Amino acid sequence: MKTIVITGGAGFIGSHVVRLFVNKYPDYRIINLDKLTYAGNLANLKDIEDRPNYRFVKMDICDFDAFLQLMREEKVDGIIHLAAESHVDRSIKDPFTFARTNVMGTLSLLQAAKIYWESLPEGYEGKRFYHISTDEVYGALQMTHPEGIQPPFSTKASSSEHHEAYGDDFFLETTKYNPHSPYSASKAGSDHFVRAFHDTYGMPTIVTNCSNNYGPYQFPEKLIPLFINNIRQRKPLPVYGKGENVRDWLFVEDHARAIDIIFHQGKVAETYNIGGFNEWKNIDIIKVVINTVDRLLGRKEGEDMDLITYVTDRLGHDARYAIDSTKLQRELGWEPSLQFEEGIEKTVRWYLDHQDWLDNVTSGDYQKYYDNMYKDR
Repeated sequence: MKTIVITGGAGFIGSHVVRLFVNKYPDYRIINLDKLTYAGNLANLKDIEDRPNYRFVKMDICDFDAFLQLMREEKVDGIIHLAAESHVDRSIKDPFTFARTNVMGTLSLLQAAKIYWESLPEGYEGKRFYHISTDEVYGALQMTHPEGIQPPFSTKASSSEHHEAYGDDFFLETTKYNPHSPYSASKAGSDHFVRAFHDTYGMPTIVTNCSNNYGPYQFPEKLIPLFINNIRQRKPLPVYGKGENVRDWLFVEDHARAIDIIFHQGKVAETYNIGGFNEWKNIDIIKVVINTVDRLLGRKEGEDMDLITYVTDRLGHDARYAIDSTKLQRELGWEPSLQFEEGIEKTVRWYLDHQDWLDNVTSGDYQKYYDNMYKDR
């Protein structure tokens, strides 16, 4: 029986990974390690919290001594590291927290894993440290079409189709790092530490860099859930600049599938980019969300377009991110499973069907509950 620690498992992407591993691998022991900051919510995992192969541990990844003790007590075989501060706007206001959590927290995990695994007779054999990063570490790409990128394919696009439509300017695994925000700089630092632990100590590490995720359980400070909630309540939709910044979007369950495949089949010391071949200008995706929410709420489609409010652009706002995940598709056979229209429909419907979850998160009541629950631990 393997024992896998998934850090940040009460967060958005982490909860989907925990659920997938708990359900798919009943012979694994899955330990969900999370500090339960504002972005961590155990309500995300209500459906699997009583499974015999699942355990939750409240812990700060910066607590080196506690994590090393956990490694030894639980005989941990693998770490899937998702815990991170991840919101660019928050990093601009408070870069110290991002450096502490993302850099020093990752270093804490690496050093504890090194000490424990090197103490075993088999050493690193059968062990794996998998670090999940972001496409933002690469910096920014040029806009390939001066007139603006049009809404993308109505069906899943292959790598060749996407290159034909948008050109060849994409982030590759070999793209040099050029982070522009405190958030991306902190993630770049953590990526370098992970690779250094392989090169220096021989630790079996893997790094992946993923594009923007969307889907159920995302904290509503991020664009899509924030706007779904605001449209529902007919509140303003704040759009940075002219809304022309471009992002590649991936449904979160497809990211979780990719993490599963890479954890089990990926090559040690390799980097894999994970993306949806699904580029959208922010303003275009916002219009799709508005139309979808209006239709599902029984309003006239496009009725809430007047909620769009243009605000001062974010400091250092990168123009375009676009991931080329050809390597992952070619070597490990992964590809996105959902058409974007299908993913957005599924996402909007989930938030509208789970308004209690959304209201609880936006109110902050869940944090008070956890603070009381764990205050003496």
